[in-house]
Amino acid sequence: MPGMNELSASDLKSVLLAKLKESLTEPIPEGTPRRLHGAASLPGKVSSVVGVRRSGKTTFVHQERREQLAAGAAREHVPYVNFEDERLSEMTAAQLGLLLEEYGRLFPEARERARVLWSFDEIQLVKGWERFVRRLLDEGRNDILVTGSSAALLSREIATALRGRAWEVPIYPFSFAEALLFQGRPIPARPGFLGGAERGRIERAFLDWLSTGGFPEVQKLDAASREKMLSDYVDVAMLRDVMERHGVGNVVGLRWMVRQLLGNAGALFSVEKFHAALKSQGVAIARDTVHQLLAWLEDCFLVRPVWMESASERQRMVNPRKCYPVDTALIALFDRTGRANTGHALETAVLVELQRRQLAVTYVKTPEGHEVDFLARGAGGQADLIQVCADATDPATAERELRALVEAGRIHPKAKKRLLTLTSDGRPAEVPRGVEVQPAYEWMLSAPD
Repeated sequence: MPGMNELSASDLKSVLLAKLKESLTEPIPEGTPRRLHGAASLPGKVSSVVGVRRSGKTTFVHQERREQLAAGAAREHVPYVNFEDERLSEMTAAQLGLLLEEYGRLFPEARERARVLWSFDEIQLVKGWERFVRRLLDEGRNDILVTGSSAALLSREIATALRGRAWEVPIYPFSFAEALLFQGRPIPARPGFLGGAERGRIERAFLDWLSTGGFPEVQKLDAASREKMLSDYVDVAMLRDVMERHGVGNVVGLRWMVRQLLGNAGALFSVEKFHAALKSQGVAIARDTVHQLLAWLEDCFLVRPVWMESASERQRMVNPRKCYPVDTALIALFDRTGRANTGHALETAVLVELQRRQLAVTYVKTPEGHEVDFLARGAGGQADLIQVCADATDPATAERELRALVEAGRIHPKAKKRLLTLTSDGRPAEVPRGVEVQPAYEWMLSAPD
């Protein structure tokens, strides 16, 4: 006899049938169009939509379903099932086959006539789900999207579970372009050639976005409500994605690390120094645990570490990393010094945009001891050296930033050299040959080179 939380086979079929019918008859939820860099799918692969909590992964799935319909697919070819339903809490992988049975009864010819895009939300809640997904993929007539909370659906685990048959689709909080779309503003076709009034409006919107951040749900909230919601996001990520998932008992050490990393965007982070600092405050924690905590915070997309560029793996490992939050609004939330964070927010926004474009990113230390914020490499071999400076009008500041770029350019002669400023008024008076200077928002709104 089934337990209190279990459903009989007939009841389970009824629930699955109801969810299928709802997904194929109710309006598909709409949202701000996400601008994806790279393909959303590959033949023979399961598209795994990953990213930080509340970044809009489910909305992206529905966007893909709408695009299939716009391309001519029939409505019955875009089923969607969300497994975050208490009635399905005891469901097993073996019972997922009932979903196909019910679909076959509803549309007996659908799977024979055309490809079906199956979208599964929170499917990781069903133990052994990967076997079902692999079987569905092996039929050869299905495209599959899976998404869910970072707590149990991380990219490296999907790759392992699906034996190399996963295609990662990362979703980040709104980019500046997506934030403009959310506000109903057009994206300038030629962002480098804006008139004075339009440039002023774009620059004000850019400053607002750096402060508000890109999480979709906070866009229209007042400052106090936004701060509360962002704080809740971080708490849930720590609780679900790190503490519960990995059995972390050292909550004090984890909270210290989160405050340190999110409140000091772009700062060098040394595991050894942080470990020593915790010990000096009487917080007992193993050095290996510090390494693990940092890796887990990266896994759930809350923190984005950047390694130093080096051909030597040993040198790369022993040098400190630069760490950034996944969203600019988290900086002020955890920095209690009262200092202005515009420069740190700008650098964070550039880093996240580079990762959104799926570029490999490191930072550069020149032989002369100077630093370039980012070296970004694409799959085609192209490379950019990028220095971020909110205001480079001061001659001493400009000399320091540009000198580092020129020095790094000698080490990486094929890389483009860029200096990104906050606004068009932040340009330096003199620029060395071969260095391109532009406002960061102009670079973000332009198509990648």
